[in-house]
Amino acid sequence: MKILLTGASGFIGQHLLKALQTAGHHVKTVTRSNGFDFNQMTTLDAWLPHLKEIDIVINCVGIIVETGNQTFTTLHYQTPVALFHACEEANVMKVIQISALGADEKAFTPYQLSKKMADDVLRSLPLKWFVLRPSLVYGRGGKSMEMFKRLASLPVLPLIDGGSQRIQPVHISDVRDTVLNCLTSSKSNLTLDIVGAHSILLKEWLQLMRTAKGKTPASIISIPYKLSLAISIFGKHFIPLIHPDNLRMLKKGNYADTRQLTEFIGRMPLDIKTGWKKL
Repeated sequence: MKILLTGASGFIGQHLLKALQTAGHHVKTVTRSNGFDFNQMTTLDAWLPHLKEIDIVINCVGIIVETGNQTFTTLHYQTPVALFHACEEANVMKVIQISALGADEKAFTPYQLSKKMADDVLRSLPLKWFVLRPSLVYGRGGKSMEMFKRLASLPVLPLIDGGSQRIQPVHISDVRDTVLNCLTSSKSNLTLDIVGAHSILLKEWLQLMRTAKGKTPASIISIPYKLSLAISIFGKHFIPLIHPDNLRMLKKGNYADTRQLTEFIGRMPLDIKTGWKKL
């Protein structure tokens, strides 16, 4: 099949590009690294020339924090919505949208809300579509993964509320396999939460990282949530991932039921210990 892949230079996009090419698909990439400015692609006409003879579109464009002119409104909403409408105009067979866990009726941060707005538009169009909502994705090459590795390597772990937040990390291979299944599935118009086999507390996950590296469990210093928020207001300028909104999403937790995903891909997603062996 001929596939247009946006965001192919990002963590998820790079893994998908390799998998699609290995499977024998012809992939056309649209990325900032090969000269495309997504801030300038907010109209249907900006996308139509790139959709000639394209069978399937996979949208992987996404940011976790806003920097400079890279905004949630443009990159998560205006640009993909223009792409989705262009897909309708160009009679593209199927659209796969990489969204985010939490981009649902309970969304409360600009990151989540901007993703949900685009998802809702796609779901309203007369297209065959998939909205995939991954949780925290880990694997080789992930920036957030590197940050957690550095944190886990500290002799003492300074964690918000002692690391009591519940998360459900998913290995990149499960995201990859879900997308590959979407290409050939007879089903469509599905919203799928993509999560690992089991949820785990943040502190437990970090300790597992240490164990995987042959380190003993570290002592934990519990930092009150309100103090962490205050620190993040200034710290976000040095470490963008600790933006206050990201701390709010972490506090809420990041987990979901695995049954729908398991049925769709025909197996359970990887448990964390198995996923770590793939790193």
